[in-house]
Amino acid sequence: MTPPGASAAPAPSAHPAPAGPATPPPHPVSEQQCVIDREIAALHTAAADARTAGGPVPAHPGRDFAPYRSTRLRHPVQPLAAIDALRDPEAVELAGPAFGRTDVTALDADLTRQHAGEPLGERITVTGRVRDRAGRPVRGQLVEIWQANAAGRYAHRRDQHPAPLDPNFTGVGRCLTDDAGRYTFTTVRPGAYPWRNHHNAWRPAHIHFSLFGTAFTQRLVTQMYFPGDPLFPYDPILASCTDPQARARLVCAYDPELARAEWSLGYRWDIVLDGPSATWTEEDH
Repeated sequence: MTPPGASAAPAPSAHPAPAGPATPPPHPVSEQQCVIDREIAALHTAAADARTAGGPVPAHPGRDFAPYRSTRLRHPVQPLAAIDALRDPEAVELAGPAFGRTDVTALDADLTRQHAGEPLGERITVTGRVRDRAGRPVRGQLVEIWQANAAGRYAHRRDQHPAPLDPNFTGVGRCLTDDAGRYTFTTVRPGAYPWRNHHNAWRPAHIHFSLFGTAFTQRLVTQMYFPGDPLFPYDPILASCTDPQARARLVCAYDPELARAEWSLGYRWDIVLDGPSATWTEEDH
């Protein structure tokens, strides 16, 4: 998931515009990977020392994780503003979003069938269960995903990465969890892409996940990664999860039981919304 916290979010659409890479800086970034690597190593060492000393394990990645350069420009620096929903009920959405089963169709969850032709790339099935800290299934949860195509490009006007667009792949989908808390998507495996955080920076392949509770203020956003990606050690966004166990929970697992013969590979990724084993989400973004 990109790590769990609640943040206000706009009303979702059936096919929300996928978020592309961060807006590139006006000039090419000259910092080398070794500079980012040293900063990540120092922050991970400090976090490990704090855990060894009995300090608390952070519930979310730091908003000001320095190796992720754009956080210096956009992360919140003031405390969140408290809203008294009882005195000012219009200050926050208390009842939405509310989606009935007729609003979400099976086609929404199959990103390979949303256009006239089939998209290019490795077809995959991604499924898992959404649960609370007690292991109970979260039923009827709206789950949205967005991702780059197999070449590593988003169908978004801000993405100017010179990789090919796929006319048969928009890269967005949604579904509702069933009575067991299970979600399932059919899509293609996304490609890595450059994002100009530093010189020759590339993001590992990932799928963005968004989960809605009963109100817009309960939205959680995170990222799912694929096992064995060689870019893991070099990505400051993934590295912002300074707890190794939390980072591991962001990586899905290949499951041959989910693979469909001569059709798709299968990956399993469970989401825990709260508690000590919670999936890390992007807090208050």
